[in-house]
Amino acid sequence: MKTIPLFLLCATAFLSAPAVFGHCQVPCGIYDDHARVDALLEGVKTTRIAVAQIGKLSANEDPQSKNQVVRWVVTKEEHAQEIISTMSDYFLTQRVKASQEDYVERLTKHHAVIVAAMKVKQNASMDHVNALQAAVEALLPYYPQVPHTH
Repeated sequence: MKTIPLFLLCATAFLSAPAVFGHCQVPCGIYDDHARVDALLEGVKTTRIAVAQIGKLSANEDPQSKNQVVRWVVTKEEHAQEIISTMSDYFLTQRVKASQEDYVERLTKHHAVIVAAMKVKQNASMDHVNALQAAVEALLPYYPQVPHTH
């Protein structure tokens, strides 16, 4: 019976592991919630540009325009999915807690971001991007920018 070297098994496991985004789920205490909301807003800006470019390029019939439309759709999908992942993997698992007095309100507002991002994925409408931006901005009061001390 032939055995597989341990390093080969480890390398295979490492290379086949799914990519992990967001903050770890170890209670390390390193959190910058406002920075994460800023990152969400940056993702919204990217989806806004993508939707605008999809609309602009869709009127063209040349292969390059069609190619660019596909690339913008993929970009829109990736950024909307990253918003969904950040909301569920970071905020809903670590920052929204049942012990908070306004738990239902927080949960509702965080869920609204996920639903709005899903709609951005499904559509090429600026209305959905605007709704996503409003949903993310509704979280800002929960995560104010904390001045850094050095």
